[in-house]
Parts: sequence; C-alpha cells; structure tokens
Amino acid sequence: MRQIIIEPTENPKVMKFVADYTLIPGSLELDRSSDISEIPVAQELLNYPFVERVFITANFIAVAKQDTVEWEVVAESLKNVIEDELLANPRIYVQKKREMYQIYAEMTPNPMVMKFVSNRLLLDGFVEVKSREEAGDVPLAKAIFNEFVFAKEIFVSDNFVAITKDNSVEWHEVMVPVRAFVAEYLQNGGEISNLEPQKHESPVEKIINRDYTDDEQKISDILNEYVAPAVEGDGGKISLIEYDEASRTAKMLLQGACSGCPSSTATLKGGIENILKQFVPELVEHVEAVNG
Repeated sequence: MRQIIIEPTENPKVMKFVADYTLIPGSLELDRSSDISEIPVAQELLNYPFVERVFITANFIAVAKQDTVEWEVVAESLKNVIEDELLANPRIYVQKKREMYQIYAEMTPNPMVMKFVSNRLLLDGFVEVKSREEAGDVPLAKAIFNEFVFAKEIFVSDNFVAITKDNSVEWHEVMVPVRAFVAEYLQNGGEISNLEPQKHESPVEKIINRDYTDDEQKISDILNEYVAPAVEGDGGKISLIEYDEASRTAKMLLQGACSGCPSSTATLKGGIENILKQFVPELVEHVEAVNG
C-alpha cells in the first residue's frame, strides 16, 4: 500500500499529499482544461467539484481547493483517492499496453521475394528501396539490411514488407529469423520511413512528373480496377509508365515482388495484356515491362 502523508502549506487553499518516492521527473500543473486522459489520479481528483487545480512534482501532489469546503472535511478522502490511484499507477501515468504487431510470412510468385505481413498499417502508401545505399531515409530497411546480408531490396507498402533476397540462402532457411526481427523491430517502436510514401493512385507521377493523357488514364483506370488488387496482394506493383500510341504499346513499371519475378512476363502477356485488349482494344495491342 502506498503511504501518503498530508502536509499543509503556507497557502490555506493548497494541501500537499506527500509520497515516499519520486512520482515523476519534472512537474505537471493541471486543471479541467488540461489533457488528463492518461493521468488517472488527476482525473479522480478533478472529479471533485471543489478541486480547482492539481500540481504534481517530485514526491508530492498538491491540490488547490475552492473556499466552499474545509480541508478537515475532505483531506482524508483525497488522501485515500491518491493512495488507490498510485497503487494502480505508481508513475502517475496510465500503464499503457504496448501495441502488439503480429507478423506472418507469405510467399509471392517471385521465389526471391517474401512478404512479411503485419496486422497493423505500416505506411499509407509505399516506399521502395532498391539497394543498401538507398536505405538511409528508411530506418526499417536499413535495419533489415544491417541484420541480414542476403537482403537485396525492400518494398514497404500498407501493412507488409516485401524483401528480395540474393542466391546465398533459401527462404525456408531464414524466414523465421526475418519474421522475428521485423516483429521485434516494430514492437519496440522502430521507425519505418522518413520519406513521404508514394501514393498508390498514381505512383508514376513521382517518377516521370507528368499527368496522364486521356488514353493513358483509361489504361491506368483498367489497371487499378482489374489488376492492381491481385498484384499488390502478391507484394508487388505494376504501373503504366509510358504509352506508345503508334504501336499501341503500354509500357509498365514493375515494383516490389514484381520486379525481377520470373512469372512477371507471363503475367504481363497472359493477364494484363489480355485484360487491356479486352477493355480498350482500340488502345492496346502490346504490353511491355520497362524494368524486370
């Protein structure tokens, strides 16, 4: 049980309630206009209508009251409240539960890429780190590169991290430690990215800094509606980067798990090309990848 000693002050409106240990570093001065959502003892004290202010510092809580009541009537009740609250929250602030990140691993069509999916949102958009040298502004990627020498590229999007490995290991050998590392990094409050995430709606604008023509917008709309959900579900992204009107060729930028994926060419030809030829046959005859 926390023992509190009641101690008068020179101000007859203020009483000190002294603990036998340091409550907080620094000090807090609180009234009904203050944010006390994480300070239960202040919430309880300010529930009393005669309490005007609460001052917390060092090893005591000072309470300022109105003149409508006398200390001999209320001091013992306030002492009991403070003792109960300090028993529940010895350091004044409510003891928060740490946000739990649950991470599971998921294969992608690209055997070099594994997705590590979180139960919480990581980024509103995406960032892509193509090499160790580019990881400076993406702390999560930098941490992964520093921990795992086989990591080549990292793609962070929405609620997952897609990692591309080299040929020195197989995923079944390293999947568990990578998953544990990502989970622990996030659980400990590690930063994800200091870069502004690119938006899914039109990442091409970040790359070529231009607006789509009407024809390009039609093609992009079909991609976003019929292709993007499945591709992003596999840890990748395919965006229209260029359209050649003369040859009716749509050129795609491959990102994330799609970049370098052995099945990406088949996906482009067998899937995306067929979809575009079906919906906009007057515009698209061929589909090509500008990287891969």
